[in-house]
Amino acid sequence: MSNMKAVQLVSTRISYSEVAFAELVLWRLPQAVEGSAHGFKYRLAYVVRGECVLRYDNEVGKGDHRHVGRIESAYTFTTPEKLIADFQRDIERWNDENRDA
Repeated sequence: MSNMKAVQLVSTRISYSEVAFAELVLWRLPQAVEGSAHGFKYRLAYVVRGECVLRYDNEVGKGDHRHVGRIESAYTFTTPEKLIADFQRDIERWNDENRDA
């Protein structure tokens, strides 16, 4: 085990409109959380009108996954950059599919 401490790499809130924002939190950890094969802990959420409509996270024991609405599916984590790019792509897709929401 390393003496390295957890390091917060990202902690930001991005406003997309008056009713929509994203929160991104990403940590580098000294060791992987249970269920993940990498040393990162993350929570990326897209909230519209007070409801989380899209979320990527890796809860202890559940591993890497994403939520689109109420549907949860596995997510294959490769790099923090790819994670953020995938999240942003899904935000664009959600916005396109829910223009009238």
